[in-house]
Amino acid sequence: MPEQLGFALVGCGMISRYHTRAIQEIPSARVAALVSRSHISAHQLLEETKLPPCPVFHSVEEAVKAPGVDVVVICTPSGAHREPALIAATYGKHVVVEKPLEISGERCLDIIKACDRAKVKLCTIFPSRFADSSTVLKTAVDAGKFGRLTLGETTCKWWRTQQYYDDGGWKGTQALDGGGAMMNQAIHNVDLLLWMMGDANHVSGFTATLAHERIEVEDTAVAVIRFKNGALGVIQATTSIYPGYPKTIAVHGDKGSAVIEQEDVLRWDFNPKTDEDEAIKTRFAAKVGASGGAADPKAISHEGHRRQLADFVEAVRENRPPKVDGREGKKAVDLICAVYESARTGKTVAVPAAS
Repeated sequence: MPEQLGFALVGCGMISRYHTRAIQEIPSARVAALVSRSHISAHQLLEETKLPPCPVFHSVEEAVKAPGVDVVVICTPSGAHREPALIAATYGKHVVVEKPLEISGERCLDIIKACDRAKVKLCTIFPSRFADSSTVLKTAVDAGKFGRLTLGETTCKWWRTQQYYDDGGWKGTQALDGGGAMMNQAIHNVDLLLWMMGDANHVSGFTATLAHERIEVEDTAVAVIRFKNGALGVIQATTSIYPGYPKTIAVHGDKGSAVIEQEDVLRWDFNPKTDEDEAIKTRFAAKVGASGGAADPKAISHEGHRRQLADFVEAVRENRPPKVDGREGKKAVDLICAVYESARTGKTVAVPAAS
């Protein structure tokens, strides 16, 4: 295995900047190639991130045949993840896919099966899992501090201008975005909620387009969930609320409750109380860090990407599953698609069992 794993980035749009900066901060990784239909976009990426010169290819097929490429990172629009991922797996390259893994469970499963057949690692990017506050919350859940889990809540009350959709090209389209506020923005919240509360059984949802024009998807959505463990849950997802507020996640049980806003612990109450609980409240009390993209999609840090990609590099070297593999990534897509089906039919919908 090479001293540094070589990453080929497919797509040179906004999110590729975060991957590039993250990879540059991982000693055992390097950007080995870029894939873009536009040389202008590729060179802008090189210039903005001060990336050393590397080959720029027009197609994934060219990139996977190039020397020094070990991993392919898919940064294309959401509904265009499947094809480059299948090509990468066919050529024996490990695969990293920016969220969502794809825009339907079936397309997600195609990627998962292709990587299984090729015996390559597959990772879905969910950097919120790697935040310190998320790690502390998950540790408390796994330790049973909440007692019986009773209620999980998450909000993504964000704002996007009409220009965001008009300038995005693919944003707001069913074919390439796969959905709106729930699939594009709140999928991070959905993933965290499932990670904390466990798999979901059934969901009922409503969606609407209330603050934007010329888009095919929702800018406002709500859903209620029944989890397999019997607990209930609520999701609120918008890009229609001005000026936009930080995302939240809350976990409640019969022995404790916790509420996190972005990276800040707002409530951390358990019975019995411990000194560790007080230390956690003190540690996460200060308002620090980026806004999390509540009003500006660029206002996020690349630190979560760095931590997740560092884990992926270690997973390849240690021949173990990454912390967020393809099957984990599919769960959030399955739940969101069930919300859309419920909104379309007006019925409660069963969430597909984890595959």
